[in-house]
Amino acid sequence: MANETIQTLTIAGTDSGGGAGVMADIKTMQMRHVFSAAVIVAVTAQNTIGVQDFMPIPKKLIDEQFASVASDLKIRACKTGMLADVATVEAVVENLKKYDLGTLTVDPVMVAKGGARLLSEDAIKTVREELLPLADILTPNLPEAEELTGMKIEDKDQVIDAAKKLQDMGVKNVLIKGGHQTESKESSDFILLEDGKSFWVSSPRIDTVRTHGTGDTLSSCITAEIAKGADVETAIRIGKKYVQATIADGIQVGHGHGPLNHWAIYDGDGE
Repeated sequence: MANETIQTLTIAGTDSGGGAGVMADIKTMQMRHVFSAAVIVAVTAQNTIGVQDFMPIPKKLIDEQFASVASDLKIRACKTGMLADVATVEAVVENLKKYDLGTLTVDPVMVAKGGARLLSEDAIKTVREELLPLADILTPNLPEAEELTGMKIEDKDQVIDAAKKLQDMGVKNVLIKGGHQTESKESSDFILLEDGKSFWVSSPRIDTVRTHGTGDTLSSCITAEIAKGADVETAIRIGKKYVQATIADGIQVGHGHGPLNHWAIYDGDGE
């Protein structure tokens, strides 16, 4: 009977303001009816206004967290978020290779909503060369896709080219989020699957500043659905609709970029 409950893992930093990072991941996974464990790789002093400070967790403790989880739980899918610096990325890569933690979604968190950098410049190269080849699913926003590919992305054709370039780096499935295209009335994400299938998923843009933790929530929802047995396309479609619901049914928390409403209910099949 042990470990029959579906289990997932988030590998990321905390958010003391409760809206992003591990906090958003666990809330999302709980709402999608899976059990979430966590490996904390950094701690932030953060709220809706910005990131005031953060500190990476020592490698020894990161290793011990991975060992604790892997020795007892049955993780079917996992995701990474904020990874802070080169040493942290390398520690995470080492442990992902060491343990079977299921399908890996990489959310390459680089900059917080308030503008604070959450991944050091030199760590981007490590992510590109060591973490991306392990990724089953990659979920960058447009600025992150530009950083990873070295491309300037200004139109849909360049989004498609960037996705192909990321796939060439070893990623199986790529989702490039279009939320930063603020001039558009819709938010359009481009998906390139491992089998070559590609498509756009769009939703109406909602006029709100309460979008803190959007990327974490999307990648966590995808991870939860994969753990439950969904294929990648279905997981992405469900993730997109769940995030749309969390933004549309907003909550009033903080004075800046407020968090999503993770209580928002969406139990559809992604169609």
